[in-house]
Amino acid sequence: AAPAGAVSFGVKHTEGVSVEVVCQGQAEVGPAPSSGTQWPLEEGTVLRFSMSRASTEVNDNKVTISFYAEGGQPINQAGVFLTGIGISLDVDADRDGVVEKNHPNKASWTWGPEGHGAILLVSCDKKSP
Repeated sequence: AAPAGAVSFGVKHTEGVSVEVVCQGQAEVGPAPSSGTQWPLEEGTVLRFSMSRASTEVNDNKVTISFYAEGGQPINQAGVFLTGIGISLDVDADRDGVVEKNHPNKASWTWGPEGHGAILLVSCDKKSP
């Protein structure tokens, strides 16, 4: 996807995004600084984007890749807007009929009428061949 004449690239990203650059033949993955560093444009180079928290609004994070010609002259940019989605398994951890997101007993389970923790009933029957 790099423009003609590009020999290197740089990455900028908002605070809520982590970017790692993996170059071919490099055993170790390193985080990309938010600006300033340029990497050679080589086949097999991979950018990994991740977010550690959910977004507060749609498209509130961004990654921008700048492409450079020989000598460091900027040629073009490409950008991606990101929205982090939070996923949580919420359960009735104290079995009182109320599902709570951050119940302290969510991560443990105790047997019995005074116990706590989610009870998961799985349907293992075969509905169709």
